[in-house]
Amino acid sequence: MKIVVLKFGGTSVGSIDKIRNISNIIQDYKKKGNKVIVVSSAMGGVTNDLIKKSRMISKNFSDAEYDVLVSSGEQIACSLIAGKLIDKGYKSRSWLAWQIPILTNGHYKNSRINQIGKKEIIKYLKKGGIPIIAGFQGVNNEKRITTIGRGGSDASAIMLSKFFKAQRCIIYTDVEGVYTTDPNKLINAKKIKEISYEEMLEMASLGAKVMQPVSIQDARLNRIDIEVKSSFKKKSGTVITKKSNISNNRIITGITSTINDAKVTLVGVKDKPGVAASIFKPLSKNLINVDMVVQNISANGKETDLTFTIKSDDLIKTKKIILRNKNIVYRDLKFDKEVSKISIIGVGMITTPGVTFRMFQKLADKKINILVISTSEIKISVLIEKKNVTKALKALHKEFGLNK
Repeated sequence: MKIVVLKFGGTSVGSIDKIRNISNIIQDYKKKGNKVIVVSSAMGGVTNDLIKKSRMISKNFSDAEYDVLVSSGEQIACSLIAGKLIDKGYKSRSWLAWQIPILTNGHYKNSRINQIGKKEIIKYLKKGGIPIIAGFQGVNNEKRITTIGRGGSDASAIMLSKFFKAQRCIIYTDVEGVYTTDPNKLINAKKIKEISYEEMLEMASLGAKVMQPVSIQDARLNRIDIEVKSSFKKKSGTVITKKSNISNNRIITGITSTINDAKVTLVGVKDKPGVAASIFKPLSKNLINVDMVVQNISANGKETDLTFTIKSDDLIKTKKIILRNKNIVYRDLKFDKEVSKISIIGVGMITTPGVTFRMFQKLADKKINILVISTSEIKISVLIEKKNVTKALKALHKEFGLNK
């Protein structure tokens, strides 16, 4: 059975006219002889409105009821899509997670799919039906509705592709694919034809907003190829696949930048075993994610300056935690919100010497100072002053041939 999974994001189903548009896309796949499974997000803005209502009701809104509430947005979108397909003469119906069922484990607000019932959907597909499945939701072993966290509808589509052995998984959104950098920040950004799971995972975790990292990791682990494309333009998108399927010889695939980083520096920390753990343990307990870390030892070896980055939204909480921490001694505490992280990503740098030099030299040529450095096999990240972001993007984009 030739199955394709089509996932439509909130911008693609954001109005009645947009739902009419995607019904034509679904129809095109059906006419080509495919068995089509559709996964839908909530209409754009609906989930945020529901979250706002939960906060108006209570400052400690139940996590279980939160999942019941926010998952209702997908139910509305699925019903409207199915309704339009029925209007066009197709056999279609909406399916909620408990009706399939899509079984999850883990905590409310952030569950993971571990099993999907296939029997009823397969039977429906064989009868010519088009199932419209609510993304972002599942059901746990207590028969309570759960949600899958940020990017949940993408994760739903990927896992459905896995369990139904779909030939294609296509994520429809409001952009034409994955770009070498944010096209809103750099007019020369180019659409990437193919990108590896590893590169896409790095780009998503470093600021690219096309997909959430957890969804890409699901695709990578299950070897599900994904095509990201626009629901508004009939153009090919970007295929996310394994490295061996990519034939080009580029060194750098993409460049990302952030706008919500903050730098924290503890000056003159007493250098002794366990001091770093004493600093970061309370941050971890308060769910504050620490990203880049750099430590400078003084000449006498008795003190160290410790610098790390966090999300700027966590800055006030971080300051309070450090000031209350009686297990550490330091001379000064400094904060800086006017910073941004620039990252170059590419599997080609594994086998290409000189990439680090080229990046640092180009930034130096543009009089851009590097504050913090972090590296992995396929990415180099630097922290710079926020005012230099556009200049850095332009320079690095050109340096690594991404303008072509």
